[in-house]
Amino acid sequence: MADEAYGVDQVDADDATTRGAVVAGVVPGQSARVLKEAVRYARLLGAPLLVVHVDVTRFVTYEDPDGYVHSAPIDVNIASGESDLAEVREAADELLHGTELTWSIRQLVGDPALALKHLGEKIDAKLFVLGTRKHGFGESLREFFTGSVAARLAHRQHRPILVIPLGEPVPDDEDPWSG
Repeated sequence: MADEAYGVDQVDADDATTRGAVVAGVVPGQSARVLKEAVRYARLLGAPLLVVHVDVTRFVTYEDPDGYVHSAPIDVNIASGESDLAEVREAADELLHGTELTWSIRQLVGDPALALKHLGEKIDAKLFVLGTRKHGFGESLREFFTGSVAARLAHRQHRPILVIPLGEPVPDDEDPWSG
């Protein structure tokens, strides 16, 4: 599927804030650990940071000749993508305000693993930084049907992926997929 199907075409591959960036896949309400580790690795690699939120409630309907991507919600009653991006932007602004790091934020649409893969190819990303899923039955069921974003991304492209554990580790004698 083409890059435009995920809104990736709206990211300028030659822009200094995106070319060779460390890409942090962020969701609203996620622990700041993901962004903090992404910042650390961006500094270590001398790369810009690209904070990305993928709106899974939308899909691309068509693309204008000038490259603007039009998308539509999967369910017309869902309008969470804009508020999710605002929440991610607020968290990023709070954490990154005053840093010397070059960073930017983008929102993609559709399947997170495929959207991140296409983005990584377009900007020649140096590293992906993602968090683990939340614990609980609902999240386990979702992951059963859709798979882990990190695992799916790892099998579809060649760039390194850093997975940040979120929350408390599950004890060895417990099932990590139980609620």
